[in-house]
Amino acid sequence: MTRLPSLFLNHGGGPWPWMEGPMRDAYGKLEASLAGVMGELPELPRAVLVVSAHWEAPVAQVSSHPAPPMLYDYYNFPEHTYHIRYPAPGSPELAARVRDLLRGGGMACEEDAERGFDHGTFSMMQPVRPQADIPVVQLSVLESFDPAAHIAMGHLLQPLRDEGVLAVGSGLSYHNLRAWGPAGAEAAALFDAWLRESLAGKDEAERDAALLRWADAPGARAAHPRPEHLLPLMVAAGAGGADACSVHFHQSDFMGSMAVTGFRFG
Repeated sequence: MTRLPSLFLNHGGGPWPWMEGPMRDAYGKLEASLAGVMGELPELPRAVLVVSAHWEAPVAQVSSHPAPPMLYDYYNFPEHTYHIRYPAPGSPELAARVRDLLRGGGMACEEDAERGFDHGTFSMMQPVRPQADIPVVQLSVLESFDPAAHIAMGHLLQPLRDEGVLAVGSGLSYHNLRAWGPAGAEAAALFDAWLRESLAGKDEAERDAALLRWADAPGARAAHPRPEHLLPLMVAAGAGGADACSVHFHQSDFMGSMAVTGFRFG
C-alpha cells in the first residue's frame, strides 16, 4: 500500500460550507484547496483520522461511534445549519488501532463511543469529500497544550500512513477571534511568515525544534492566545516524520485580510 501524506488543513469558521452569500464567498480560495485534497493523494484513503482543534481532553480521546452524530459547536448561525449532516461512517476498528498505537508508545488514550463530528471535522470534510463515503475518526488534542506531547502523538501515529489512513490535523494557523479581520492582519502575517519559513523545506529536527518554541515566534501569542487551533499542526508534523514538508495552501487575504497556511508532510 502506498504511503499517504499527513496534512494540516484550515477548517474555517462554523458551518460555512452550508452557507450562501458573503460568508461562503469569503472561503472561496480555501474551499478550492480543500476540494482538491483527494485528487492530490497517490491513492484514495480507506479512512481519515482527523485531529480536531474543537475537542480538548485531559488524555487523548478517539471517537469509536460507528455512525457518528453531529455536534453543532457554534452559535448565532442560521437555523438550517443546526440540521445539517455529514453522514460519513465512523470506524471502531481504526479507533482501536489509534488507541493501541498511542498506548503502545506510552501515551494514555481512551475511546469515546458517543462523540459526534464537530465542525473542525465536518466543515473541513464537506469540501474535501462531499460524498461522505470514507470512514472518519476524530482524535482530540490535549488540554495540557504541550507541543512536545502533540508532536510525540504524531510520531506514534506514523504507521497509519502505511495502512491507507489519511492523517489530518484540522485547525487554523491564525485563531484569535478577538482580533479577527483587519485587527489581526499584522500578527497573522508575522506568524504565518514564521511558520512557512520554519517548516517548509526543513528537516524533521528543525521543524520539531521550531514548533516546540512556537510561542516565541513573531506575532505568536497574538495569533494564538490559546493554541488549540495550532496543536493539530504539531500532530500532523509528528506524523510526517522524516518526510519533506511543503506548503499545501497559502492565502494572504483570508477573510479579507489575514494570512493562513496549510501544510503537507510527505
